[in-house]
Amino acid sequence: MVPLIELRGAIPIGAALGLPWLANFALSIIGNMIPIPFILLFIRHILAWMKTTKHFSKIALWLEEKAEKNKGKVMKYATFGLALFVGIPLPGTGAWTGALVAALMNMRMKYSLPSIFAGVVLAAFIMSGISYGFLSFLSFLA
Repeated sequence: MVPLIELRGAIPIGAALGLPWLANFALSIIGNMIPIPFILLFIRHILAWMKTTKHFSKIALWLEEKAEKNKGKVMKYATFGLALFVGIPLPGTGAWTGALVAALMNMRMKYSLPSIFAGVVLAAFIMSGISYGFLSFLSFLA
């Protein structure tokens, strides 16, 4: 549930600690998804409040700039674009950033939440494959 790290860090750590892939996979998805509805519901209000404070205004502006920078990637393909944005494990992408972008785009939760979930599952498959080895990971699925 840690921003920036999310399941992209949780799955490799779980693999290194010897967790079974299925438990690691499921717990990482759950942990990554817990804060997402709250971000979607409250981030605009939190950012508005942050901009009124001396110490948090720069952080709020930085978050809005980050969302604005990634908005084009998501807007091009809407819900599918949001799922891909969240699912491809690259720096600066992920469920938290995807939720921020969706909230600032005023995307409805009934569209954004399933898209983010699909992206998180995609990222979990990719990171599990990398962490446990694609060949051994595929043998688990069979």
